[in-house]
Amino acid sequence: MSQLNRRRFLQVSSAAVAASAVLLKHAYAAPMNGPATLRYSLDQDWMFAPSPSTEPLNAASALHVVLPHTVKPLSWENWDADSWQQHWAYRREFAVPKELHNKRIFVRFDGVSVTSSTLLNGESLGTHHGGYLPFSYELTRGIKPGINALDVLIDATWQNIPPDGNPKGYKAVDYYQPAGIIRSTWLEALPQVFLSDVYAKPVDVLKPSRRIEVTATIDAALTPMAHFELRAELRDGANVLSSVRKRIAVSPGVQTDATVTLEKLDICTLWDIDAPQLYTVVTTLYADGKPLHEFTRRVGLRDASFTTNGFFLNGRQIHFMGLNRHEVYPYTGFAMPPRVMRHDAEILKNELHVDIVRCSHYPQNDAFLDACDELGLMVWQEPPGWQWLSDEKEYVDVLVQNVHDMIVRDRNRPSVVIWGVRVNESRTVPDIYAKTTAMAKSLDPTRPCSGSMTTRKVYGNTWHEDVFAMDDYHSTKDGELAIYPPLDGIPYMLAETVGQSSYDGSESFRSFYYRGYDAKTLEKQAIFHAQAHDRAAAYPNFNGVIAWCAFEYPSPMNSHNGIKNPGVYDHFRMPKLGASFYRAQVDPKLKAVIAPNFYWDFGTSQPKGPGQKASIFSNCERLEVFVGNTYHATLLADKENYPHTKYPPFFVDLEMTGEPKPELRIEGYMGGSKVAEHKMSAETSQDQFVVEVLDAQIVADGSDASRVSFRVADKYGNDRQLTGGKVNFALNGPGFLLGDSPFNLTDAAGVGAVWVRSLPGKPGKIELRVTHDSMGSHVATVEVVPDKMLRLS
Repeated sequence: MSQLNRRRFLQVSSAAVAASAVLLKHAYAAPMNGPATLRYSLDQDWMFAPSPSTEPLNAASALHVVLPHTVKPLSWENWDADSWQQHWAYRREFAVPKELHNKRIFVRFDGVSVTSSTLLNGESLGTHHGGYLPFSYELTRGIKPGINALDVLIDATWQNIPPDGNPKGYKAVDYYQPAGIIRSTWLEALPQVFLSDVYAKPVDVLKPSRRIEVTATIDAALTPMAHFELRAELRDGANVLSSVRKRIAVSPGVQTDATVTLEKLDICTLWDIDAPQLYTVVTTLYADGKPLHEFTRRVGLRDASFTTNGFFLNGRQIHFMGLNRHEVYPYTGFAMPPRVMRHDAEILKNELHVDIVRCSHYPQNDAFLDACDELGLMVWQEPPGWQWLSDEKEYVDVLVQNVHDMIVRDRNRPSVVIWGVRVNESRTVPDIYAKTTAMAKSLDPTRPCSGSMTTRKVYGNTWHEDVFAMDDYHSTKDGELAIYPPLDGIPYMLAETVGQSSYDGSESFRSFYYRGYDAKTLEKQAIFHAQAHDRAAAYPNFNGVIAWCAFEYPSPMNSHNGIKNPGVYDHFRMPKLGASFYRAQVDPKLKAVIAPNFYWDFGTSQPKGPGQKASIFSNCERLEVFVGNTYHATLLADKENYPHTKYPPFFVDLEMTGEPKPELRIEGYMGGSKVAEHKMSAETSQDQFVVEVLDAQIVADGSDASRVSFRVADKYGNDRQLTGGKVNFALNGPGFLLGDSPFNLTDAAGVGAVWVRSLPGKPGKIELRVTHDSMGSHVATVEVVPDKMLRLS
């Protein structure tokens, strides 16, 4: 480890040293596991209250909460950032079991927003800036017999750290940041000498000589009186594919790095978006021949190359297709459990069929990234920030530290193929971005660096990254979506496009895609996404496109009732018309898709139906359209205007002048065989109230949750636009409701959701009765199973 990294790794507070509490702060806070390691969840049994300044919690006025936690109850819309931009206090009391008294004790926080000061038994452990990355402190010398008190004091006011800093305040940032301990917290007990980090770097993976260079960092508190050996194995399940061992020297009080190489890996399968093969590197530290500590890393061998000739994954060219993702949710902000985070990756991969996701605009939850590794979803990871870049030292130091911590946390992930090292859409300050790029290269030389740009003029000596990533929102002269050609001599991609751009030549972002808006405007969203990917793919050397964006999110900018709506899925993670293009981009052998990009309504907004040139997205070869029971048209995909799209849209004239409320039937054919059929009804008297549970089973840990969605649909299950009413909920069983009750379905234009959350240590069955004020009720059932997590009381 370099001297710079060692200094960042060792951060000592003089106040805590005086109090005999060791304050070794592990910036990257790697999770520990294996022999001689005990890891306890600290998510339960927290006390929480507002704090008048930076004072510890007043237990008399505290609430009892479970992590992850947001400081203020939230609706799904109309958030008020002033309500959380205050000071808050959390306290967790705990006793250390006797069997841990000879261990080194650490506390790890996966994410606390925004700035947190941590105390153990009243003595300061240190201060951490920023809400999206882990940090930890050693507690060993500050632990006392009996009950210990861990206090976390949060400053959620506007500060000069990314993504904050803009003197205009929160309204100058395009996403809200509700405060709290928004991710999990852990107590880790480790031996006196342990492995604090392992970097398993695949090398030359396209050659028969492919190998993994394993660099282990050893932390020794005491003078080691033993002979140490480092052993590493590559495992596929229980099978050991390669192993190596090496005698090493360990020095007390410092970080020692040791590297071994796993070789003869030609038998290994490469990680790919279609077959994401994962292996485990198990690294064990031995003392005098006995295992002392074990550290596991999940890895994948793959080669992802951004070049001037395009993007290549394992030597195969892919014009990647992706979407940006915000992690924020209704009701809880960022404080959703791992199960809910994983579902976003499943939507992106299995429903939207994208190859890559950009984690905009901050490092995202481990659970989401774990799912990306497992599903074969490539990732762009970037530090927190949105447009504002300060020259002040405090801000720059936090930005550089964020890049460091992000890379060390995630550099073992095969899904991560590129590092963002710039604040999103910020001005170019060469000295600052030279620092972040150098930091990235020192920690991980295997991946390229980039950052989203809003101008193509910044280049040459003022630009330090490897891949030029443009946010391209420009129009043609006649008001259509346009894509700039790649720059010469540099790998080129889009980090954003489509969004809410008006594409009318005005360079404004006034296209609103919330469900209750004009149906014709909603239909344009999917068309714009199709055009963006098709027009970029016209350039063979274009690396790919990551469009804006997957999910709606709360924002003070260009929003409807506080929810910004460029997502092709809504805030509840339910598909909109804009998703129809992506839903059809899948091999029909896996799933035949017919996704109409319109509503089949004949109300006041569309009295004659969808009108001329209505679009249907499908992966079928041919579509047959029937209105009522009468043949209407045979359709072929529009390959002339979408020549570079694998499954282009179909267009049909559906301006109706005959039967007032006919049914629509679309049949999809491959060759001479019908492989799919889609029906739509205009008869609202047969509409239904649909209630669906996403997960039938959750865990009784007080955090786990399942979504219960509800919508008004036609008799075939198609969303009915501009429907409303009130929805009420009645819950029985060991859980509670995350959501608005009653829920105004009119505000959500006919589609909404709540979550049911478990109670700690209370297994059983939750029954949620969901009642529409005019369409009846349904009971959603969720089984709550016992919690098996190791927890500290």
